[in-house]
Amino acid sequence: MVTFLPTRPGRLADVPSFDRAIGGAESNVACVLAAAGHSARWVSRVGADGFGDHLVETIGSYGVDVGGVRRDALRPTGVYFRTAGERGTSAHEVAYYRAGSAASAMTVENVEVGAGRILHLSGITAALSGGCLELMRSLTARYEGRPLVSFDVNHRAGLWSSGEGPRVLLELARGADVVFVGEDEAEEAWGVTGGPSAVRELLPEPAVLVVKQGGRGATAFVSEAGAWGPIAQFPAPLGPLGCGQSCRWGGPGPKKGGTPPTRASETHPGSAPTTRTFEPAPTVDIVSTTGAGDAFAAGFLSGTLRGLPVRERLRHGHLWAAATLTAPGDLAVPPTRAHADRLVALDDHAWERLRLGPGWTQAAQAPEEVRTP
Repeated sequence: MVTFLPTRPGRLADVPSFDRAIGGAESNVACVLAAAGHSARWVSRVGADGFGDHLVETIGSYGVDVGGVRRDALRPTGVYFRTAGERGTSAHEVAYYRAGSAASAMTVENVEVGAGRILHLSGITAALSGGCLELMRSLTARYEGRPLVSFDVNHRAGLWSSGEGPRVLLELARGADVVFVGEDEAEEAWGVTGGPSAVRELLPEPAVLVVKQGGRGATAFVSEAGAWGPIAQFPAPLGPLGCGQSCRWGGPGPKKGGTPPTRASETHPGSAPTTRTFEPAPTVDIVSTTGAGDAFAAGFLSGTLRGLPVRERLRHGHLWAAATLTAPGDLAVPPTRAHADRLVALDDHAWERLRLGPGWTQAAQAPEEVRTP
C-alpha cells in the first residue's frame, strides 16, 4: 500500500502537501526482515498503475522477493493518507482508499506462495473483503505441512463495516502458532482487562503469544508443546542468514484433495505447560509510532529464525521497534546484527539504563545510547 505522510502537523484538511512512501503491515515486516539479511517474499496484488510500480520497486529494493505479486489491470493500488498525530490521540486522522483496490480482490484461488518456514499474516487483510477473509481462514486452518503461522491481530475498528471484526480476529488468532497483540488492543477489541495473563486465558491456543505493553515492555507466553512440538526451540539455526531462513507473506491453504484442515481447538496446546517471560522496553525518544508494531514482530521473528531464547527474541523485537520509533515514516532499517546482539547481551541493569534516540542504528555506539559500564 502506498502511504502519504504529511509535510507538517495539522488536520488532513489543512495539510497542503504529502510525501509519498510505502506502508502495509505485511510488507513492512518483509522489508525489515530482508534488510536484516533474511530471505523474505511478499505476496499480494497491486494495480497496473504508477503507484503499483512504486510499491513493487521500493519493496524489492529492500531485498524482498516480489515475484509473487500480481498486477490487476481492473483495480487500483490501495493508498492511505495520515496526519502527524499519533494513533490513539484526537489529533490522529487516517484516510484509507482500499475499497475496490487490487489487494481487496485477493482470494484463495488467485493467491499462491511457495514453501517457507514462517508465514506472517495481519488481521488488517481480513477486513478488506469477503475473499480476503476466506483467504485468511484458509491460511490459519491447520493442515499437514503447514509452515509456522505468525499472526499480528492489528485491530482497526474503522476497517470493519460490521461489528464482526473482534470475533473474526479472535478466530484467526486461535488458528495461528505465533500471535502478536497489544494489551490495549485486546481490551478495545475483546474487552479483556487484567493484563497479559487475562489475554492468555482468552487465547490459550497459540503456542507463542506475545502481548505488547507499550513503553513498559512485552510478555511472551510459550507452550512447551503444540502442533509444532517444542515451539520454544523452533526453528534451529541454519547457518548464515538467507541460507534456508525464509519467510512468506500470503498464500493458499491445503491443496484440494489434501489433508482436510482441522479446527484450532483440536490441536492447540491447551493444558501444556507454559512459560511466561516479561522483558522491559528500553527508553526511546519517539519520533513516530506508526509501523513500530510491525518492526517489533519482525525482530521477534528474526530471533525465532535464529533459534534464540525467548528473552532475546523479545529484546530484538524492542530494538527493531525502537529503530522505527526514532524515524518519521512507517519503515526504518533495523540495527545491524552485531549492533543488536551487543545490546541484547547487556545485563539487566545496563538494559534498563539504555536510551535510544534518532540515528542510533547508524553507528555501533550511537551518541543517543546511554553509556553503560
